[in-house]
Amino acid sequence: MVAECSTEESEAAQQYQRLFEEAPVAYHEIDTDGTVIRVNHTECDLLGFTAAEMIGQPIWKFLVADDQTASRQRIARKMWAPEPIPPSEREFVRRDGVVLTLEVYENRILDHAARVVGIRTTMLDITQRKHSEEALAQRTAELMRSNAELEQFAYVASHDLQEPLRMVSSYTQLLARRYQGTLGSDADEFIAFAVDGAKRMQALINDLLVYSRVGTHAGKFQAASSERALGSALANLRAAIEESGAVIHRGPLPVVFADPLQLSQLLQNLIGNAIKYRDGAPPEINVACEDAPREWRFSVRDNGIGIDPKYAVRIFQVFQRLHNKKDYPGTGIGLAICKKIAERHGGRIWVESLPGQGATFCFTIRKGEGDSK
Repeated sequence: MVAECSTEESEAAQQYQRLFEEAPVAYHEIDTDGTVIRVNHTECDLLGFTAAEMIGQPIWKFLVADDQTASRQRIARKMWAPEPIPPSEREFVRRDGVVLTLEVYENRILDHAARVVGIRTTMLDITQRKHSEEALAQRTAELMRSNAELEQFAYVASHDLQEPLRMVSSYTQLLARRYQGTLGSDADEFIAFAVDGAKRMQALINDLLVYSRVGTHAGKFQAASSERALGSALANLRAAIEESGAVIHRGPLPVVFADPLQLSQLLQNLIGNAIKYRDGAPPEINVACEDAPREWRFSVRDNGIGIDPKYAVRIFQVFQRLHNKKDYPGTGIGLAICKKIAERHGGRIWVESLPGQGATFCFTIRKGEGDSK
């Protein structure tokens, strides 16, 4: 019976040794003094040392110099503490001097009498991941700094440009009223150009401010009624709807997790465009929403002039206009604002259209707290 147990124990020990040596992750074992008593091929390959060079050495010898003393103290505490040893990250120095960041998992080794005789350690190389995380953190910090600078620029532009622009606009309009028809047709035309240019510049600055503040001066996400957002958009468009004779159809609209004001602005911009880009017939606009697995899919369909598919991406870029501003006034920023709002809500926006066959603008909002049909 003793011989059978001895044989089984020997076979189990051999199997453990084989698994230990052939494991694709780094393994080592240390005794209660922190001395390496066993190390596998994977760890030797990772650190560039042979097993003979590591066995018999204190494990902290292979750490970065700044961590060696602290590591020696940590091992003494971990060896005898009652609680499990939590995972950690350590910096090891490869034989060629390269510093590796390793994710460390440790378990105490017990003998037959349940006494602690050492620690068995598994290590994963996360150096590349840490570099990627640091690079991402740096890019994020740079982006935040850039956004802050853009916000400051937008603030300065709005205040420093608005006042002289108002002065230019006021005086050119005063010239138009006082000297209309007295300075000749050329002068009348030049004054009209100046007045129009000042008005367009003011509209451009205001739209740029709205665009720049979509993410920085936005409201909090909350359970928002799409019905209410649409009602607010239509109220703001009342004059355009009455002037054009537009008819608005709507399907059932859900409660979504969104910024209510931005949702209303998005719908207002799309419906306003549908009214603006009509082909002469009264606009007929249909607003609907589909319940997709992970998002709400809204659509605004019209019977207007349509869009050539080759411009389907370009129209969502800032300052991209497809038509003469005399025929269709505007700054060319409205759809760019729509795109930015949709993306802030975890969604996207696109258009399906052909020239002369109307257009369907679709946008999605990621589902969140409090959504309901």
